[in-house]
Amino acid sequence: MATILSPVDSREVVRCDSCALVQFRTSNNECRRCHTSLDEDEEELAPVATMPSAVPALENIPGHLRLAASIRSFRLRGGMSQRQLALRMSVPRTYVSKIENEKACPTLSSLDRLARALCVTIPDLLTGSERNRDEEIRELIEDPLVSEMMPFINKLNGMQMTSILGQVRDMAIHPRRTA
Repeated sequence: MATILSPVDSREVVRCDSCALVQFRTSNNECRRCHTSLDEDEEELAPVATMPSAVPALENIPGHLRLAASIRSFRLRGGMSQRQLALRMSVPRTYVSKIENEKACPTLSSLDRLARALCVTIPDLLTGSERNRDEEIRELIEDPLVSEMMPFINKLNGMQMTSILGQVRDMAIHPRRTA
Protein backbone atom coordinates (compact mmCIF):
# COMPACT_ATOMS: atom_id res chain seq x y z
CA MET A 1 0.00 0.00 0.00
CA ALA A 2 1.51 3.34 -1.08
CA THR A 3 1.74 6.24 1.32
CA ILE A 4 0.54 9.51 -0.14
CA LEU A 5 2.44 12.49 1.19
CA SER A 6 1.10 16.01 0.95
CA PRO A 7 2.94 18.23 -1.55
CA VAL A 8 4.47 20.30 1.27
CA ASP A 9 5.97 17.22 2.97
CA SER A 10 7.42 15.66 -0.18
CA ARG A 11 9.15 18.69 -1.73
CA GLU A 12 12.90 18.38 -1.57
CA VAL A 13 15.20 21.31 -2.30
CA VAL A 14 18.21 20.36 -4.44
CA ARG A 15 21.07 22.13 -6.20
CA CYS A 16 22.03 21.20 -9.74
CA ASP A 17 25.71 20.25 -9.96
CA SER A 18 25.95 21.55 -13.53
CA CYS A 19 24.40 25.03 -13.36
CA ALA A 20 24.11 25.46 -9.53
CA LEU A 21 20.40 26.31 -9.70
CA VAL A 22 18.67 25.76 -6.34
CA GLN A 23 15.20 24.33 -6.97
CA PHE A 24 12.52 21.95 -5.79
CA ARG A 25 13.05 18.40 -7.05
CA THR A 26 11.11 17.89 -10.27
CA SER A 27 9.00 14.83 -11.04
CA ASN A 28 11.43 13.75 -13.78
CA ASN A 29 14.54 14.49 -11.62
CA GLU A 30 15.95 16.87 -14.23
CA CYS A 31 17.17 20.42 -13.69
CA ARG A 32 14.69 23.09 -14.78
CA ARG A 33 17.43 25.19 -16.39
CA CYS A 34 19.96 22.81 -18.00
CA HIS A 35 17.89 19.56 -18.02
CA THR A 36 20.69 17.40 -16.56
CA SER A 37 19.86 14.66 -14.06
CA LEU A 38 19.71 15.76 -10.43
CA ASP A 39 20.70 12.24 -9.28
CA GLU A 40 24.01 11.73 -11.05
CA ASP A 41 25.53 9.93 -8.05
CA GLU A 42 22.73 7.30 -8.05
CA GLU A 43 23.17 6.57 -11.77
CA GLU A 44 26.83 5.71 -11.22
CA LEU A 45 25.96 2.99 -8.72
CA ALA A 46 25.65 -0.62 -9.80
CA PRO A 47 22.18 -2.18 -9.60
CA VAL A 48 21.04 -3.01 -6.08
CA ALA A 49 21.10 -6.75 -6.77
CA THR A 50 24.88 -6.70 -7.33
CA MET A 51 25.77 -4.31 -4.51
CA PRO A 52 25.80 -6.59 -1.42
CA SER A 53 28.91 -8.40 -2.63
CA ALA A 54 30.69 -5.03 -2.89
CA VAL A 55 30.06 -4.23 0.79
CA PRO A 56 33.11 -5.07 2.94
CA ALA A 57 32.74 -7.41 5.90
CA LEU A 58 31.79 -5.37 8.96
CA GLU A 59 34.34 -7.16 11.16
CA ASN A 60 37.16 -5.56 9.13
CA ILE A 61 35.86 -2.02 9.62
CA PRO A 62 37.03 0.12 12.58
CA GLY A 63 34.39 0.86 15.25
CA HIS A 64 33.71 4.50 14.38
CA LEU A 65 33.09 3.62 10.73
CA ARG A 66 30.92 0.59 11.47
CA LEU A 67 27.60 2.45 11.82
CA ALA A 68 27.68 3.87 8.28
CA ALA A 69 28.72 0.50 6.83
CA SER A 70 26.08 -1.25 8.93
CA ILE A 71 23.30 1.03 7.68
CA ARG A 72 24.38 0.55 4.07
CA SER A 73 24.65 -3.22 4.57
CA PHE A 74 21.16 -3.53 6.09
CA ARG A 75 19.72 -1.27 3.37
CA LEU A 76 21.26 -3.33 0.58
CA ARG A 77 20.33 -6.60 2.28
CA GLY A 78 16.74 -5.37 2.28
CA GLY A 79 17.01 -4.50 -1.43
CA MET A 80 16.31 -0.80 -0.85
CA SER A 81 17.72 2.24 -2.60
CA GLN A 82 18.70 5.31 -0.62
CA ARG A 83 15.55 7.01 -1.89
CA GLN A 84 13.32 4.17 -0.66
CA LEU A 85 14.95 4.24 2.77
CA ALA A 86 14.60 8.03 2.91
CA LEU A 87 10.89 7.77 2.07
CA ARG A 88 10.39 5.23 4.87
CA MET A 89 12.17 7.58 7.28
CA SER A 90 10.46 10.74 5.94
CA VAL A 91 13.80 12.47 5.32
CA PRO A 92 15.54 13.69 2.14
CA ARG A 93 17.58 11.10 0.21
CA THR A 94 20.65 13.28 0.63
CA TYR A 95 20.46 12.79 4.41
CA VAL A 96 20.67 9.01 4.01
CA SER A 97 23.59 9.48 1.63
CA LYS A 98 25.40 11.75 4.09
CA ILE A 99 24.94 9.24 6.91
CA GLU A 100 26.24 6.35 4.79
CA ASN A 101 29.23 8.44 3.65
CA GLU A 102 29.96 9.62 7.22
CA LYS A 103 29.30 13.27 6.42
CA ALA A 104 26.43 13.40 8.91
CA CYS A 105 25.96 11.73 12.26
CA PRO A 106 22.42 10.50 12.92
CA THR A 107 20.65 11.73 16.04
CA LEU A 108 19.03 9.28 18.43
CA SER A 109 15.63 9.88 16.83
CA SER A 110 17.17 9.33 13.38
CA LEU A 111 18.72 6.08 14.61
CA ASP A 112 15.29 5.00 15.81
CA ARG A 113 13.71 5.88 12.45
CA LEU A 114 16.56 4.12 10.62
CA ALA A 115 16.12 0.97 12.68
CA ARG A 116 12.35 0.96 12.13
CA ALA A 117 12.73 1.58 8.39
CA LEU A 118 15.28 -1.24 8.09
CA CYS A 119 13.25 -3.56 10.38
CA VAL A 120 16.13 -4.06 12.83
CA THR A 121 16.89 -2.90 16.35
CA ILE A 122 19.17 0.01 17.27
CA PRO A 123 21.74 -2.36 18.84
CA ASP A 124 21.74 -4.32 15.57
CA LEU A 125 22.54 -1.09 13.71
CA LEU A 126 25.33 -0.18 16.10
CA THR A 127 26.95 -3.61 16.11
CA GLY A 128 26.33 -4.35 12.46
CA SER A 129 24.77 -7.75 13.03
CA GLU A 130 21.30 -9.04 13.69
CA ARG A 131 20.81 -11.22 16.70
CA ASN A 132 18.94 -14.30 15.70
CA ARG A 133 15.73 -15.37 17.40
CA ASP A 134 17.37 -18.33 19.18
CA GLU A 135 19.85 -16.00 20.93
CA GLU A 136 17.03 -13.70 22.04
CA ILE A 137 14.99 -16.64 23.39
CA ARG A 138 18.01 -18.08 25.21
CA GLU A 139 18.72 -14.68 26.79
CA LEU A 140 15.09 -14.35 27.91
CA ILE A 141 14.99 -17.82 29.44
CA GLU A 142 18.20 -17.12 31.38
CA ASP A 143 16.55 -14.09 33.01
CA PRO A 144 15.62 -15.10 36.61
CA LEU A 145 12.18 -13.44 36.58
CA VAL A 146 11.16 -14.91 33.22
CA SER A 147 12.43 -18.39 34.08
CA GLU A 148 10.42 -18.34 37.32
CA MET A 149 7.25 -17.26 35.47
CA MET A 150 7.58 -19.78 32.58
CA PRO A 151 5.74 -22.72 34.26
CA PHE A 152 2.68 -20.54 34.94
CA ILE A 153 2.30 -18.66 31.65
CA ASN A 154 0.34 -21.31 29.73
CA LYS A 155 -2.10 -21.64 32.66
CA LEU A 156 -3.19 -17.96 32.35
CA ASN A 157 -6.15 -16.80 30.29
CA GLY A 158 -6.05 -13.74 28.03
CA MET A 159 -7.43 -11.33 30.60
CA GLN A 160 -4.90 -12.42 33.22
CA MET A 161 -2.03 -12.06 30.72
CA THR A 162 -3.20 -8.56 29.79
CA SER A 163 -3.47 -7.61 33.46
CA ILE A 164 0.02 -8.87 34.28
CA LEU A 165 1.55 -7.15 31.25
CA GLY A 166 -0.18 -3.90 32.24
CA GLN A 167 1.16 -4.13 35.78
CA VAL A 168 4.69 -4.85 34.59
CA ARG A 169 4.47 -1.94 32.15
CA ASP A 170 3.28 0.38 34.95
CA MET A 171 6.08 -0.76 37.26
CA ALA A 172 8.66 -0.16 34.54
CA ILE A 173 7.34 3.32 33.75
CA HIS A 174 6.67 4.40 37.36
CA PRO A 175 9.05 2.50 39.64
CA ARG A 176 8.40 2.76 43.37
CA ARG A 177 11.09 4.20 45.52
CA THR A 178 12.43 1.94 48.23
CA ALA A 179 13.97 3.48 51.33
